[in-house]
Amino acid sequence: MKLWKSLLSLSLLALGAGCKGKGADETPAVGSVAAATAEAAPSKGKETGPIKVGILHSLSGTMAISETSLKDVALMTIDAINAKGGLLGRKLEPIVVDPASDWPLFAEKARELIQKEGVAVVFGCWTSVSRKSVLPVFEELNGLLFYPVQYEGEESSYNVFYTGAAPNQQAIPAVEYLMSEAGGGAKRWVLLGTDYVYPRTTNKILRYFLQEHGVAEKDILETYTPFGHSDYQTIVADIKKFAAGTPTAVVSTINGDSNVPFYKELANQGLKASDIPVVAFSVGEEELRGIDTKPLKGHLAAWNYFMSIDTPENKEFIDLWKAYVKEKNLPDGDKRVTNDPMEATYLGIKMWAGAVLQAGTTDVDAVRQAMGSQVVKSPSGFDITMDGKNHHLHKPVYIGEIEESGQFKIVWKTEGPVRAEPWSKYVPDSKEKVADWSFPWVCGNCTKAKYEAF
Repeated sequence: MKLWKSLLSLSLLALGAGCKGKGADETPAVGSVAAATAEAAPSKGKETGPIKVGILHSLSGTMAISETSLKDVALMTIDAINAKGGLLGRKLEPIVVDPASDWPLFAEKARELIQKEGVAVVFGCWTSVSRKSVLPVFEELNGLLFYPVQYEGEESSYNVFYTGAAPNQQAIPAVEYLMSEAGGGAKRWVLLGTDYVYPRTTNKILRYFLQEHGVAEKDILETYTPFGHSDYQTIVADIKKFAAGTPTAVVSTINGDSNVPFYKELANQGLKASDIPVVAFSVGEEELRGIDTKPLKGHLAAWNYFMSIDTPENKEFIDLWKAYVKEKNLPDGDKRVTNDPMEATYLGIKMWAGAVLQAGTTDVDAVRQAMGSQVVKSPSGFDITMDGKNHHLHKPVYIGEIEESGQFKIVWKTEGPVRAEPWSKYVPDSKEKVADWSFPWVCGNCTKAKYEAF
């Protein structure tokens, strides 16, 4: 048996499934594999042949630095499920397309996957502009998208399951930490991002948050650069000038390969974390592989997962990934790392697999309903729940400091998973949606199942 497949037996991470109706806050019980098969609903119509699964990630262009590993970990997880016999007696067949960091092309490729290829589900996108581009397609064609990256919130679609962080699971805790004594007690704030919907909406939320906490307008500097921007000399000089004499923090929502020249310029101008800490929402282990991290020691990132988390489940996840990288001879070999969006992709595929098993079909409507309260044991060691009311995960929050090795030392974390708030209580137009937002369906006769994928 191949090396990475042999590790599957060491990683029996259970998928518990349940669906929520009025008792939405109840955690479903977990049964056995046999019970799951017995309790699964009968298939709606004849379903034969492989189950096609769409992979929609940029493998070229400015976002390839971040998205290529999501494609790879998706293929790893699909292979692992196939090694255990697939789903419903059928193997999974990945259909990989490259939208090439071209936002309109994302929509074209999504339509192609659903209409031409007939995929049962799509795992993909990174930037919010790519997600916004494909959203009308999934809603028009009743497709199913699993989106694995932190985002700005202010959205909750019937056709999307969001396995990355909402702002209250990343951006808000990060700023609260930097305001605290432990985080440096920042009084001035630089909101620096790539010029598109995620940074602008996130910073809109953060402005409301900062103002609510007494931060004056003159103490906020907001700056944007285009995708692929590479000259940060003036911007870093402006940050140093703005921060003079006052504790200041930078909140970075720079995406893609622009992170490399930004961090290099910080080092060039001698801007250390002890002077002006930078907290990033789109920089993880993968992005740090391309730069000298020694000058960046102490700068921060906020995520729901870090490779450095010390749990048996994370060790199994990392071992599985390393063995797969070796078996498939992926580029950069033993330098490949795991990161938050990879974990979110992994969790999303496992949850979808559990929902398919529970529904007894790949039918989108049946799987969507079965997704409510799917529970997966995550590499972080927590049981992660899919919220059937808002299609978001309950996730832990971690803040890590960059180490010279390119890994992160965890300096702050929540006690457990935090329920996502897709609609921000800090945005006036969204406040009324925070408490009672939910989709208009409720589950009737829900069964509970467990699928031990690997």
